[in-house]
Amino acid sequence: MAKTAFIGLGVMGFPMAGHLAAKGHEVAVYNRTGEKARAWVAKHGGRAAATPRAAAEGAAVVMMCVGNDDDVRSVALGDNGVLAGLDDGAVLVDHTTASAELARELDAAAGERGCGFVDAPVSGGQAGAENGILSIMCGGKPADFSVAEGVMQAYGRTIRLIGPAGSGQLTKMV
Repeated sequence: MAKTAFIGLGVMGFPMAGHLAAKGHEVAVYNRTGEKARAWVAKHGGRAAATPRAAAEGAAVVMMCVGNDDDVRSVALGDNGVLAGLDDGAVLVDHTTASAELARELDAAAGERGCGFVDAPVSGGQAGAENGILSIMCGGKPADFSVAEGVMQAYGRTIRLIGPAGSGQLTKMV
């Protein structure tokens, strides 16, 4: 199984990350409220990280599920952001319902670091996350999607690559 990280342990992220652990993935987690990360580790095992960067270090696939564009930027970019911690060839997956513009921005930033990116907003709500039956609309390069899909299968039932970066976000908006 893959070494993964999950950033954002809200009503969606907490159970999604839990499915990763249940399927045998090694999971590091980060949440801006550290207590949520510690509660997740107490329930599922894994490792709580002090920063998004620390969670991402060494992970093959990193998932984010936070509130909005500003939240995504705050955990993905900067010296302590996910992108700063990604190894060459790792894939960043953003499950946040955010803008297609931001997805294209993150795709370019990941590419500059030698990493992949998939925008992958989800549908199915909290019940879908808890039951591992989310629908996931993805935008990105086919090779990056292939890597991410193998991990997303832990919590997704219907997972589709729609087109290039931003396509997942645009599809969810329709």
